Formats: sequence, structure tokens, C-alpha cells
Amino acid sequence: MTVSGNVKHARRKEILKELGLTPLWRARVPDTPNHASPAVTGEHVSISQAQVNAGAEDRRSTILRMDWDQLKMSVEGCIACPLCQSRSRTVFGIGDRNADWLYVGEGPGVQEDATGEPFVGPAGKLLDNMLAAINLKRGRNVYIANIVKCRPPGNRNPNSHEAQQCEPYLARQIALIQPKLIIALGKVAAQNLLNTDATLAALRGRLHEHSGIPVIVTYHPAYLLRTLADKAKAWEDLCFARSTMQSLQSGDLIPTYDR
Repeated sequence: MTVSGNVKHARRKEILKELGLTPLWRARVPDTPNHASPAVTGEHVSISQAQVNAGAEDRRSTILRMDWDQLKMSVEGCIACPLCQSRSRTVFGIGDRNADWLYVGEGPGVQEDATGEPFVGPAGKLLDNMLAAINLKRGRNVYIANIVKCRPPGNRNPNSHEAQQCEPYLARQIALIQPKLIIALGKVAAQNLLNTDATLAALRGRLHEHSGIPVIVTYHPAYLLRTLADKAKAWEDLCFARSTMQSLQSGDLIPTYDR
């Protein structure tokens, strides 16, 4: 690491410390002494779990008070789950920070991990075409993010623990952007945003809600690259999203959400 790199790293650690974000990233239950009696052991575990829960809540509360610069730096230094061990770069998100449209995918792939930008490569090109089909453009009234900010090894789906650790970051992005409409790209994004285990087929074609914001579910671009027949269904979802946004912008729509 260069001298400037060392200075930058030290400065990042200093800022994270000032924000109260270290060492809260990874909660750990302390080892139980071998000589402890069963009664003491049970009490020890109970207290430790309470401390773990309190630490997680403190971390979330801190993240939910951050501005954009603090949030981005926090993501870059995050070690809350094992994904930090294999990432090359974090993938924070990109686009218009005052956008009406927020597109949310599942997590970075290998190209996103290399560039630090969401939805690049073939899937990104298809997403750009999907945006263009309804007169949108990346970075112009559109913000793009993911459920998790680090690439899961082998491009697997993020597990529940990984998604839970990243949830405060996305929650803060949503609060800062205040989009009028969220588009969930794929099952993983939809299930995490809507806190459901319903299938994608069951979620499509309906208006859902996350934090008081309408949500529409469609296919992930990477899936559409493998399953060309479902592109027509994706077009239906895009038309639904466009008409919904037009109604939201004109004030004609009072959302009735699917429950």
C-alpha cells in the first residue's frame, strides 16, 4: 500500500470510529468458560444475546442517521458478514439521488465486484434497454441499488443473514432518495423488500408496499437473458410500472396495496 493509501485508510478508520461504527460490525457471543455450571452457562448466553441484539440495533440506528458520504464510507468499511472476506470492491449504488424511480436487484456479480458499479455487463445492458423502453435512462431520475453491497461467492443468492446485515444501508438509501416507486428486480429483491416467501409469479402484476412506497415486481435482467420467453411478461411489468408512475406523478393514484 502506498503512503497516500495508508493515509486514506487511516482516515477512513478514524471517521468510522467517530461515527461509532467500530467495533459494532460483527456481533460475537463470548466463549463460555469451561468450568461454568449449567445454570451459569444459561444465564451467560442470555445476557450475551441481549448484548448482541443491542449492538445490532445501535448499528442500525447509527446507519439510519447518516448522510450520503457517511453512508458510502460505512459500506466501504463494512465487515458485518462474511461477504467482506471475498469481495474486491463494495457496490454502493448509482444514479440520481433525488430519483422518482428506484430499481433494486439482488447483489453484485463478478463484473460489478470488479468495477464497483451495479448492473454492468450483459445484464446491465439489458436493464438499460428496459429503462429506455419506458423513456428512462440510468442516472436520470433513476437510482439503482442492490439488496447486498458485496458479491456472494459464485454469484449465488445472498442468504438471509447477509441480507439482514445490509438492510440498514438500503433502508437509508431509500429514506434519502424518497422515490415515488420501487421496482424489485427478481425474486430475491422482491422477497427481501416485501418480507415474504411468495413466488415471483405470485408477486408480479400487483402493487405492493415498502416503507410507504409502492413496489412493483418484475424479472431480474440476468434471468431474462437465460429465459427469453419471459421478456414479454417483463414488458407487461414495465408498462404497469410506467402507468403507475404517471398516476403517482399526476396525483390521480391512491395506492391500494396487495396484502
